[in-house]
Amino acid sequence: MKDYSLSELKNIANLVRQDIIRMTTAAGSGHPGGSLGMADIFTALYFKILNHNHELPHWQDRDRLILSNGHICPVLYATLAERGYFALHLLKKFRQLNSPLQGHPHQHSLAGVENSSGPLGQGLSMACGLALGAKLNKQNYQVFAITSDGEHNEGQTWEAVMLTNKYKLNNLINIIDLNGIQIDGYTKNIMPLDDLKEKYKSFGWKVLTCDGHNMKDIIKTLTKAKTSKQPVVILAKTILGKGVSFMENNFSWHGKAPNKQEAEKALNELKKYA
Repeated sequence: MKDYSLSELKNIANLVRQDIIRMTTAAGSGHPGGSLGMADIFTALYFKILNHNHELPHWQDRDRLILSNGHICPVLYATLAERGYFALHLLKKFRQLNSPLQGHPHQHSLAGVENSSGPLGQGLSMACGLALGAKLNKQNYQVFAITSDGEHNEGQTWEAVMLTNKYKLNNLINIIDLNGIQIDGYTKNIMPLDDLKEKYKSFGWKVLTCDGHNMKDIIKTLTKAKTSKQPVVILAKTILGKGVSFMENNFSWHGKAPNKQEAEKALNELKKYA
């Protein structure tokens, strides 16, 4: 795989953000806020960190990425398209009838999608199963789970946290999109998460933190996580709506698509940094 420079990765993340705006605007629905916030991390994963091959999407030894908070699938689709898994023009079909780019990912509809998701709180359990399977089958792939801070309200997430430590799944990395926002408002008001770092440490996990918009820091943290002898959780501090001034840190953009005028304004802002 090409060794992309930091400036190239930043430019790709910008393209991904533009794709997200165009997709959700064309569909008239979707979740742009969280998708924009995770563009840097997804770019780092697919263009630098993951062991994968877009020409062989079912290669047995590939790393697996499980997207638990499936509503941010626009960032997954845009990144996969930019990486060459499928043609960019298919992004226009997002959330259209009979389109493989469904509103929440469907595992068997699109190359590169590793799991179907919808209900929150299930992804970490799926990732645990894949990581444990790799251990039992003596395979060396790693499993990356993308989870949201809000879904840590779900009990199943904490069951998975316990299981992961029990089986010492050091081939699993959980990346938490820590933007402090869920659909109804701010997590501190809906259901305070308190100190996630200490909670995960108490369950035997190695805890790392990173600035979810600093490409150098993201890559450094992910690279360190891959060598751990413990399950790893990365608390990635992100900004919902990152890159679009009127969306940033505004929970109303969790699940609302921009109209044409808003999209034009958003794209103009993003293109200034291209």
